[in-house]
This record gives sequence, C-alpha cells and structure tokens, in this order.
Amino acid sequence: MTARPWREFDRRTAITAWDTLARRASEPNPFYESWYLLPSLRALAGDHKIHVLTLEADGKLVGLLPMVRESDYYGYPLPHLRNWVHHNCFLGAPLVQRGFERLFWDALLSHCDRRKGRSLFLHLSHMPETGALHDALRNALAEDSRPAATVLREERAMLASSAAPEDYLSASLSTKKRKELRRQHRRLAELGDLQVERLNDYTDIASWTREFTELEARGWKGNAGSALSSDQRTNEIFTYAIAGAAARGRLERIALRLDGKPIAMLANFLSPPGAFSFKTAFDEDYARFSPGVLLQGENLAMLGHEQIDWVDSCAAPDHPMINHLWRERRTIARHSIGIGGRMRRAAFAALARFETGHGAGGIS
Repeated sequence: MTARPWREFDRRTAITAWDTLARRASEPNPFYESWYLLPSLRALAGDHKIHVLTLEADGKLVGLLPMVRESDYYGYPLPHLRNWVHHNCFLGAPLVQRGFERLFWDALLSHCDRRKGRSLFLHLSHMPETGALHDALRNALAEDSRPAATVLREERAMLASSAAPEDYLSASLSTKKRKELRRQHRRLAELGDLQVERLNDYTDIASWTREFTELEARGWKGNAGSALSSDQRTNEIFTYAIAGAAARGRLERIALRLDGKPIAMLANFLSPPGAFSFKTAFDEDYARFSPGVLLQGENLAMLGHEQIDWVDSCAAPDHPMINHLWRERRTIARHSIGIGGRMRRAAFAALARFETGHGAGGIS
C-alpha cells in the first residue's frame, strides 16, 4: 500500500484510473469518487496533511482511501489515524475492486502498523455494517486477533423494496395521510401550472444548481447559517460535485415546479446497484402543501429503476419526514482498531473498554 499527498491525484491520468476503480468497486461510495472527493479536498483540506492510500495489483489501481492523522478524538487529546470525512460526506467506505476486499484491509492494517507515528489506533468513520467490505474487515481483525471495537452505531432511512411505488406508499402512510397528500397536491395545482421535472443529463446544470442553493438558502438552513451557500467552501463542493456527477451520467435531479418556479428540489447520486439521496430543499412559503413530501413521493419512482436495488437517504437517524416514509434502515458504524506492537495495542484495548464498556473484542 502506498500513501501519497492528495494533490498528486488531482491530474487527468490519476482521475482516469480512479474512475475506472469506482466502476469496478465492490461497494459504491460516491463520496470517495474523484468528482466528489477532489472538490472536497480542494475546498476543505487546508493545512491538513491528507494522504490518499492506494493499493495496486498488476499495475492497476484496486483500492483507495483518503487518510489523515488527527491529534483530537471527539474532544479528547488522543492521536490517531482515520479515514477523512467531512459534514457533507455521508459514507467513509474505501473504494475497493471486487475480489480485493481482504487484500485491501490486510494491506491497510499493515501500513498503519508500520506508519503509526504517534497514533494510538485507527478510526474508521461512516462505515456500512453489512456487505463484502465489512465482512472482509471483520474477518481480517478476527484472524489477526487484533483488538477492535465498534464505538457507535446509527440507523438511517433506506429505500429497498420490490414493491411498486404506489404500493410502497400505501404501506408507509395511513389512508388518512395519503388522502391529505392528494388534497394538498390538488390545492397546489390550483395555484398554477404544477409540473414534475426529472433530469438525468447535463442540461442546464449550472442554472439548476444555482436554483437549488437559492431555494435552500431561503429556508431555515439559510437562517441558521447551515445552507450550502452559507459557506463558500460547501457551495463549491456542491457545485463541482453536481456537475461532475451529471457529466458522468451519475446524477438524477427531480424538481416540483409551479409556473416554472422550483418549490421543491432534490439530487440523487446514482451508484448502481445503489443510489444516494444527497440533498433536498423546498420553499417554506408553500409548507402548508408539504412540497417536500410530495417530491419524495415522486422519488419513489426509484423503486422501478432497472439498475438500482436500494437508496441510502444520507439522512440523520432521527429525520422526522424520511423515517416515516422510507421503512428500511441502513446501519452506519464507527470502528476503532488497534495498531502497532503489543504494548500499543494493549493501551488501545484499555481505551476501548473505557469508551464502550465492553472492551475491544472485534466488530460484529
């Protein structure tokens, strides 16, 4: 495994190999693909010495993970290594070519043992707790008798069903609630020409992006200073990522428009066999019509997508709207793993017991 400064990957030849790996990845993670990770690094890396760890086999890139050394662990002065994520990065799983999952984890753990520096452990955040990558990591830790612990689990809404959209909606919402949504739709349509716009190409991508950020900024996120456009850096990430995904045919945009004006918008990243509901916004002036819920009803068309088996909501575990509408759940975890020699691993095991109350017997 090789660690190189991230800027070495901000060039055409590296991006080409990176995009090829993403297409062959065992499990999708759009947030670590070139079109999302590079804008994130350009905007947020600053003085952090973020490296991209790569694994090659027969001269081809088969694994990739951004890593950083941290001196602070959730408010405690505990130096550690971790996968690099940020507030708008909703998954931290590495990109690994199918069939190389175990080789990747063995190489990563060996690299961390050798290049530990002052770090006491490896921390992996935003990790899916099912799938080939998780299974390979669990087995690698168990077979090496390496101390490890899952320090946090969260469940977020997920869409994964063979039901038709209308049947899924019927099972999710009561008859009374569905009747109310139909009434709201009728009342909204009485105000003008109500249309659903669904785009999967690069058409008017710049103007669509600008409409989205302006719509979001007019709502509570703008008032709270947490809208994408509230910070130039997050605005840049969104702008470049949306354009990059659209250019690769990896973006679905849905908007509810009244007389051409967007009153609800959302962006999905398409990463077959999955998808990720990245961002959504609605006009709070029309809140009495529930435009966000109406738009999510349109988003259920994803159930009929030929290449998509599931959709990750990327939402907070306690999200009141999507949790009510999407019935399935995806568990996202944080794992901490001992690295280095016997003494360092023993010290980590003691820390893990203090944090979790049950020691460092591995991940499940």
